[in-house]
Amino acid sequence: MAGKAKKGSHSGSTIALNKKAKHEYFIEERIEAGISLEGWEVKSLRAGRIGLNESYIYIIKNEAFLLGCTISPLPTASTHIQPNPTRERKLLLHRDQLDKLIGQVERKGYTLVPTAIYWKQGRVKVEVGLARGKQLHDKRATDKERDWQRDKARIMRAR
Repeated sequence: MAGKAKKGSHSGSTIALNKKAKHEYFIEERIEAGISLEGWEVKSLRAGRIGLNESYIYIIKNEAFLLGCTISPLPTASTHIQPNPTRERKLLLHRDQLDKLIGQVERKGYTLVPTAIYWKQGRVKVEVGLARGKQLHDKRATDKERDWQRDKARIMRAR
């Protein structure tokens, strides 16, 4: 019998993480969104055939779309369809969430990046990060702080 994941955590059911987003951006807020997929894409996700590194989210006509996400089709995909691995996929958000994101992106200059794709109750969810870009010196400071935390933990363990 399978155990349930902790509420608010998607670590056990994570399909893909966008580690590059944490390096390139300050992620200030995270929002969970559904995603509109075709059948062959769901099968490919179950096999872990996804690339999220160069993907981003853009808004057109009050709708959010995921672009640049590559879902490679399985070799056993149906022969009567022509799968497009890099097609744009619609994100499913509530109207108030979408209005808030549109306001932040248009007025305050934020960027929308996907930070994770995971399973939740049998459905695929995308974690959308409301992000602000980092400068080079910000990236260096983040790396320096992360290295210090790692060294500090190593020193404390040695005692």
